[in-house]
Amino acid sequence: MAALAVVAALPACGLAAGRKVFRRALPMVASMDPIKAGDTAASQVITQEYEPILDIDYYARPYKLRPCVCEMPEVSADGLVYAFRVIDGVKFRNGSQVKAADVKRCLDRLADRRNASSGMWLMHNVKSVDVTGELTFTVTLKEPQHVFKWLMAMPYTGVMAEDGTGTGAYYLREWRKSHEMVFERNPIYREKVDIDEVRFMVVDDLSTQWLMFLSGEIDFLSSISRDNWDAVIAPDGTLLPELAAKGMTLNSSPSLTIYFIGFNMKDPVVGPNRKLRQALNCAFNFPAWKKFMNNRVLPCDGPLPIGMAGRLETPFAYSYDEEKAKRLLAEAGYPGGVDPKTGRRLSLELAIGRATQDMREMAELLAAFYDRVGVELTAKYMTWEAFLSAMNEGRVQLFNTGWVGDYPDPENFLMLLHTKNAAPGVNHGCYSSPEFDRAFDAQDWRKAQEIVREDCPWIFLHTPRIYSLRWNRLENYISTDFNHGTVKYFRIKDETK
Repeated sequence: MAALAVVAALPACGLAAGRKVFRRALPMVASMDPIKAGDTAASQVITQEYEPILDIDYYARPYKLRPCVCEMPEVSADGLVYAFRVIDGVKFRNGSQVKAADVKRCLDRLADRRNASSGMWLMHNVKSVDVTGELTFTVTLKEPQHVFKWLMAMPYTGVMAEDGTGTGAYYLREWRKSHEMVFERNPIYREKVDIDEVRFMVVDDLSTQWLMFLSGEIDFLSSISRDNWDAVIAPDGTLLPELAAKGMTLNSSPSLTIYFIGFNMKDPVVGPNRKLRQALNCAFNFPAWKKFMNNRVLPCDGPLPIGMAGRLETPFAYSYDEEKAKRLLAEAGYPGGVDPKTGRRLSLELAIGRATQDMREMAELLAAFYDRVGVELTAKYMTWEAFLSAMNEGRVQLFNTGWVGDYPDPENFLMLLHTKNAAPGVNHGCYSSPEFDRAFDAQDWRKAQEIVREDCPWIFLHTPRIYSLRWNRLENYISTDFNHGTVKYFRIKDETK
């Protein structure tokens, strides 16, 4: 606990020369273009400057939508036509009023396959976007879609002027690649904002983030590394009293998130062999995994996170069972894990988009699980940008990833497996099942889950429970599954008064 001693002497570093500054660490992002908001880090930074058409209410539980760039739409009786109106007074930072034509241009960019946006799926059911007035436009759907309004609150729909400026509470003032992104408060933003400057520091390693938090270099820690868990959390799951006395607050909440290992269904080994995929699920030792994760995870034995309405609660046929895994391997053509064509162990490669110590230890544990049933699993570490490209282009065999819910409905998770969303869309593994597609299209969520749990296009890993830390000088922070664009609600307390 010696490192904690430095905390008591720290200044209120949220203030600098009379300016209120919010600092946090994030992984590196590749683009500030809203149509590239394909991961949580990108969504965090992009929504500082570019606001979506609608927004998720920061304060409401259960979650609900609220106006943002546009008012809430009027919907036709047949559910096909959404009439939107841009809010008068919503301006780009260049001072110009946002027009309906601006929103249409951004939606058209999102829908254009040439732009290869991972959010292109939002527009698959859109028949047309038509400007009906200076501030009004309609979106006509091909068929009714009960979650369409939620789609319009996603960061992908961020509205950008032709000169690149946005309507958000902040704008990107400085970007030092691989180091830091600095955002400045937008002086003409229509709402009152307390924080003057937002600094996102590019730091992947959780242990480094922890040291930065202790030293006061950052105000908020979005997760607690396994190595530091016992130094932060008491046995009853609360913050250690000595840390609370230093001015820290622990926030904890379940998450609308799943983590999984996807199979590239176009790969000649894992793609056509369902028995093999089932065996690999059976070999995944969730009890050991949970211990590795400091008991912060819940089993994810299907495509929906725990707590999601409509999630199947029946036992998963391919949960951890080593003997069953060995039987299925034999049925898949690999008795004892050996490929009879080569006489050697079956070797599989897992692509991983970070090379942090935590990710390396995770890969070693997974390799140990599969070694017990005779299969060799090797890790290929890549930069995040290279990892995304490799997934989208089908240059992986297995890939480790997750999905943070964009809206609280089963569709948002199940659509990761629809044929129409194949890579470069969000169905990175290019899973294709006509039976699943029919169940999805009919919103038969139970049937869709049953098909996926039998086909095993993923190795189902876990649903995390989120633990975050903040210094008490950071106020008005509320745990949410939708934390993009929320900095504008935060406040920094002046501790010098």
